[in-house]
Amino acid sequence: MIKVTPSIELNEREISLSFIRASGPGGQNVNKVSTAVQLRFDIRRSPSLPYGVRQRLERLAGHRVSADGVLVITAQRFSSQERNRRDAIARLVALIGEAARPPKVRRPTRPTRASRERRLESKRRLGQIKRGRGGRFDLT
Repeated sequence: MIKVTPSIELNEREISLSFIRASGPGGQNVNKVSTAVQLRFDIRRSPSLPYGVRQRLERLAGHRVSADGVLVITAQRFSSQERNRRDAIARLVALIGEAARPPKVRRPTRPTRASRERRLESKRRLGQIKRGRGGRFDLT
């Protein structure tokens, strides 16, 4: 079990890991060894996540989620397969942890009387400055 928050734990069987060849520099080794990790996690079918967390996670993950709700994380930062595996799992846990925090509710507020007056006074001042521009020339 992978602990995400005190109330959310992921079963390792819900995560699918596959190893692929990493792109980028690395000499001849990059063509021979599959060190990059591709982690797949089915958000919509996960029994570990509450409904609200699933919805927020899909929105947060953005383009990393396929049309059928599978989150794909590719980790190729390190040259070691094990470190990339840990990195991919850590990124998944961080993403779920962020989705587990409910968004802050915005309470609508109204501008104070003083702030409205300051705004109008500044508009008046700018208007006066602009009116003072276009000087009229006396051609006599």
